Amino acid sequence: MKSDVFGEVLTGWAPPRLPDALELEGRYARLERLEEGHAHALYRANAESDAIWDYLPYGPFSSEVGYIRWVKDMAALQDPWFYAVRDLASGQVGGVMSFLRIAPEAGSIELGHINLAPRMQRSRAASEAMMLMIGWAFDAGYRRFEWKCNALNMASRRAAQRLGLSYEGIFRQAAVIKGRNRDTAWFAAIDKDWPGLKAAYEAWLAPSNFDAEGRQIESLSDLTRLVRVASDPALG
Repeated sequence: MKSDVFGEVLTGWAPPRLPDALELEGRYARLERLEEGHAHALYRANAESDAIWDYLPYGPFSSEVGYIRWVKDMAALQDPWFYAVRDLASGQVGGVMSFLRIAPEAGSIELGHINLAPRMQRSRAASEAMMLMIGWAFDAGYRRFEWKCNALNMASRRAAQRLGLSYEGIFRQAAVIKGRNRDTAWFAAIDKDWPGLKAAYEAWLAPSNFDAEGRQIESLSDLTRLVRVASDPALG
């Protein structure tokens, strides 16, 4: 790439395709394009805790009928492009996540609408599902992968940093969600980060990185630490 006062010249780059994969499968998780058939299992999983809706602009749903309607509406969209997350060990569907704000002309894509039932939170399947989406995006030719969350949602901020996404700051009064102010924390990785992240993900996901009780030997945060160009000061 040549650089001048107007920025780097992108040689040989072309806008990537829109998300089109109906399934993404790894060692522990499979992402399945969201459809109405997932709704019953997801509604039952979601019923384990109303707290999973705290930072989302919708939910909790008072009836399964209402949730089925929401799933049908989301499944029909191209942006956001929703997946249901299946834990391959149990065979159960336990959450959803999506690509959104998909901008091929800029080479930018975001991961969001993450909603995981308690049984799936902090699991290998959940982590791998996010890694699969990050990998698909960079392999498809996207230049920038974003994660944005309510600045008060420290669990989401920790998850973004753990995955090796770099902290980019707080956008103050960025939105109004359920009648409340939302400051938004921004994280991102770019294509130059992907080789290091890919190696970190592969090392963390390896069966040899977990003991007989399923506890990680080397943490994902430690493996991705050298890839991040900026850390979230609120996380210490």
